[in-house]
Amino acid sequence: MATYFDPKSWSPLRAVDLGRRLFDPEMLDQWTAFTTAWLDPVADLGAGTVTALMPDVLMTLLSEGILSRFGGREVTATLLGHDLTAILRTLKVRRRGAHFQTKTVLTDLRWNGHPIEEMTVIAHGVRLIPGVPTKVRTAGLDVTGTVTTAALVEWLNEKRLDWRFEVHPSGLISARHRTRKFQALVDAAIGDNLVTIAVHQAAWSGVRVPRRWVSVAPVTLADLPNDVRIVRADRQGDRVHFRLELPQITGSFDLGQMRAAIVAGTTLIVF
Repeated sequence: MATYFDPKSWSPLRAVDLGRRLFDPEMLDQWTAFTTAWLDPVADLGAGTVTALMPDVLMTLLSEGILSRFGGREVTATLLGHDLTAILRTLKVRRRGAHFQTKTVLTDLRWNGHPIEEMTVIAHGVRLIPGVPTKVRTAGLDVTGTVTTAALVEWLNEKRLDWRFEVHPSGLISARHRTRKFQALVDAAIGDNLVTIAVHQAAWSGVRVPRRWVSVAPVTLADLPNDVRIVRADRQGDRVHFRLELPQITGSFDLGQMRAAIVAGTTLIVF
């Protein structure tokens, strides 16, 4: 079974040393020479074996450069139009046949301003396609993470739904209808895009209603952005743990801009 490797042991070994030197601010001329050769469609890259290694070299440059610059520190990025700020804990790459697989672990994440305690993203079937800009394609993403119930409730309230939500001291969610005199104490879980709601307590105009009188049919989540599938999301105490799956995604980035962002420690942009 393949395991994630340390880039320092990745073959070819010279690519690793090249990665270290090219991301050194004092070696910008070498970076310029390398990227020119990579992007120039008429550049003579030598034998076919050399050409075949170019994605390995580029993946080494990017993964080692980003990790050495931002590992254990805050990183800001714009990913497919979404703003992201987080502490980068892990960035690993491994080759799987003709493609790559990457694993990224982020903590203290803010996704478009919404806090997420921890998130792990595994990208399958990653391909780099040279050009201006350079394209990146993934065959699919597996995303797992943890968010506090309070943060989730805050996000729901921003949607201006018919219900106003609060976190109850018991850890359950208190739901109050904005116009009707109905409120309930509920818990919810998601499995395969299906939301199941359990009513623990209900009241109308302050008068308790027997739970057997109140039932909520499961709700199917349809037309989610990027065809995301919520495999599961369930509450444990004051935390909600989730797992998502996303199908093929295509993005692109400017290689020179990415290098400059890594060297300067500024925002990484993938669009």
